[in-house]
Amino acid sequence: MKQKELTELSNEELVQEAKKIKSGKIFDAAIFGFLIGVAVYSTVRNGFGLLTFLPLVYIPIAAKNKARNKALEELLKERNLK
Repeated sequence: MKQKELTELSNEELVQEAKKIKSGKIFDAAIFGFLIGVAVYSTVRNGFGLLTFLPLVYIPIAAKNKARNKALEELLKERNLK
């Protein structure tokens, strides 16, 4: 299922998306922290290797989530919902 563009969402749907932002931020931080932990453990245990650079894989995903959250916040302010 394809996600709708933010501008296509109704006011109620935008408010629901805004409620999901906080849990999304926590999820991104938890995943990134876990990946950093795996990278540090792998580096200490085995030296530099493939797992050392594993957190770099998640950076573009987190950046995309952050950009979407910022656009959502701006749209909420534009529609005077927040």
